Amino acid sequence: MRKQAKRNKRLLWLCALLFTYGADYVKAQNIDNNTKPNVIIINVDDLGYGDTGVYGATKVKTPNIDKLAGEGRRFTDFHSASAVCSPSRYALITGEYPARKDLWSPIFLRTSLVIDTTQMTVGKVMKNAGYSTGIIGKWHLGFGNETPIDWNKELKPGPLELGFDYYFGVPVLNSHPPFVYVENHKVVGLTPNDPMVYGTHAETRWFPEKFGLEEIGGGRSAHQLYDDRMVGTTLKDKAIGYIKENKDHPFFLYFATTNIHHPFTPAPRFIGTSEAGRYGDFIHELDWMVGEVMKTLDDEGLADNTLLILTSDNGGMLNQGGQHAYELGHHQNGELLGFKFDAWEGGHRVPLIIRWPDKVPAGTVSDEILSNVDFLATLAALVNYDLKKEEGPDSYNMLPAFMGASSKPIRNKLLISPSSKNHISVRKGKWMFIDGQGGGGFAAQKVGAHAFGGAAAFPFTGQENSDIENGIIKDNAPPAQLYDLEKDPYESINVYEKYPKVVKEMKMLIKEILESSGNLNSK
Repeated sequence: MRKQAKRNKRLLWLCALLFTYGADYVKAQNIDNNTKPNVIIINVDDLGYGDTGVYGATKVKTPNIDKLAGEGRRFTDFHSASAVCSPSRYALITGEYPARKDLWSPIFLRTSLVIDTTQMTVGKVMKNAGYSTGIIGKWHLGFGNETPIDWNKELKPGPLELGFDYYFGVPVLNSHPPFVYVENHKVVGLTPNDPMVYGTHAETRWFPEKFGLEEIGGGRSAHQLYDDRMVGTTLKDKAIGYIKENKDHPFFLYFATTNIHHPFTPAPRFIGTSEAGRYGDFIHELDWMVGEVMKTLDDEGLADNTLLILTSDNGGMLNQGGQHAYELGHHQNGELLGFKFDAWEGGHRVPLIIRWPDKVPAGTVSDEILSNVDFLATLAALVNYDLKKEEGPDSYNMLPAFMGASSKPIRNKLLISPSSKNHISVRKGKWMFIDGQGGGGFAAQKVGAHAFGGAAAFPFTGQENSDIENGIIKDNAPPAQLYDLEKDPYESINVYEKYPKVVKEMKMLIKEILESSGNLNSK
């Protein structure tokens, strides 16, 4: 009798899911009865909303990414939880808004690990479910418990203490030192008789838009292994190697490319291949890397049982290479207002493409509001792990949206962190509220400056906003910003003064989210 009661209860649960989400979602929730799907998240660095053909680019060619979208589902209202690289990656790995940790800026070579090793992570979720777990590429979340990091010792704790079995990649970023590779807990190629030393010149190939060359040197043998023109190829090879080595059992691969972050250093074969300068050439190399991953999945017979995800850590940047691309007619964030670091849409609305044959409807598009902070809850649902309240407190299960089976919005609010904490923002339905003037990101005044942006960039980009005139915020501009994205997707008209009740509600919503101990919506 008890077994029959359990069967009846299970049947009722399945019927409820079928009614709510559809058969595909129910199928995905019962993967224990079938082969567990492999999962690959390709987290691209600084890939803007308008940087690929399927999202509207014409000066660059991205046949592989476009093919991925044709075989899967593309999202038009997907956001990074932060418009800044390190905080965005924190959100993806932990399922928690970086604003809760007061994390707003990118970290550099001296900063220790910013994730508590007791936190639940995407790596732990998958490892606990029996997956092999690996990270290839850019980490950018620190190592160890002491500041500054001692690069000559074991870099521990790091990714391996957060649920990953293997790590190889660029420890910080490709524009700042230490310009070495790290594998698991050690700098690759470092020898005891030639340690890395703070305050000496880095022995590395120099490219424009490279910084901090005087911050750390030594470790010549390790530096010589780091060839800027070959970083994309090296990381691609490592990712393909990981797939092949783990093809006989379920694996989770987080592949974080350094493309297309400055300096733009593609392999020689890609130089001059685009109509968007070196910025576009770097996109071409990225598309090749994505294509090689797709080809490997096909060759190894893994494509049909692999959930392949492509997204970006934040929007495209208006740095020197970005300015040149813009002059050539390539708009890295499409017509969206603003750039990386900004609270405006261009800073955080990013591509999301999902492919999972026979589960995700091919060639479809979704306008569901989602975020990279939602990956933890999504993977947890995929492997039937029930998150505790303190685990991934800001993360929502995206599987119904992936499979086109959601009958109601998955989330009704989304917190966004630009680089300025004074511009923290919130999205609710059609409304976008920015608690400050301007974008809250880079604001250098002159064309050619690396940090060019903000109001001063408007004469250069030709964008329009009711608060800005001749590259300056108007004296009578409201103290904050409210946009109706249904009527005004490019944030040209600030309606802050027209809807005071909405403004008050949005301000309270920010406070409510930050002061809550967990997710305000049901997962």
